[in-house]
Amino acid sequence: MRRREFLAATVGALTAAGCGGPEPAAEEVAADSGHPVIDFHQHTNYQGRSDEDLVAHQRKMGVSQTVLLPSGSRFGLAADALGNDSVASLAQRLPEEFVYFANELPDIPETRQVLEKFLNLGAIGIGEQKFQVACDSQAMQLVYSIAREFDVPVLIHFQHERYNTGIERFHSMLEKFPSVNFIGHAQTWWGNIDAEHDQAVMYPKTPVTPGGITDKLLSNYDNMYGDLSAGSGLNSMLRDEEHAIGFLERHQDRLLWASDCNDTFGEGDDCIGSKSQAAVRRLAPGELIVRKILSGNARRLLARA
Repeated sequence: MRRREFLAATVGALTAAGCGGPEPAAEEVAADSGHPVIDFHQHTNYQGRSDEDLVAHQRKMGVSQTVLLPSGSRFGLAADALGNDSVASLAQRLPEEFVYFANELPDIPETRQVLEKFLNLGAIGIGEQKFQVACDSQAMQLVYSIAREFDVPVLIHFQHERYNTGIERFHSMLEKFPSVNFIGHAQTWWGNIDAEHDQAVMYPKTPVTPGGITDKLLSNYDNMYGDLSAGSGLNSMLRDEEHAIGFLERHQDRLLWASDCNDTFGEGDDCIGSKSQAAVRRLAPGELIVRKILSGNARRLLARA
């Protein structure tokens, strides 16, 4: 299936799942507690988990559609995740439940060739970009330029002194590539909701002082989104729940629920995804905001890609 046909099928599947059309009025949402859920961050072979276990995990969490993020040709995203062929295969086998992004190391000769190949085959974004480069490097700017050419989003793992370093300069990329939608993720992204964040701390537990780098990027740039997955996204909500309520309300149009968990349960204390979904449902002020974060914002990004 070529790219245009795949995208048409993807949008059709989202509509069939109840994700199509305009956002409903608040009273309509209140009457519909069974609204769809889109998981914006999962991997195949995540630390050895089988495709069958992944499918069961997503269904247990009540996920309507999952975005699969491949590794590049090396490193496995530090989680033994598999690459483009793997995610494309699962998405083609279960197209109503899975869509996929393309990925490759940003600083090798094959970068453009690989990304263009899988974007033309049906990938609807680029990522998870989790490699040891600066976020504003020439290598990453090549990735952003390809995303601009294909009109797809880019999902970036920010981790101090390791992956996509220099988050304090990332605003310049948002300004240089205003038509590209960027999705921030991981420890340094979520730590920086706090204006007093110590960059060396990966999972801070202190109360949040609003106005950190992440807070400002989400407030000031329409092409910036946040991926609430993994322990870092969950920690950003639970470390200071009073702050989280306001943060979820303030950035209700820029936040994407996602799991990025490697368990096989899909429920309980060992499943970060189920815990983070519960946190959104509990802390987001109002069902309309819950629905935006669990599916509406993701639907808009996927439909545009």
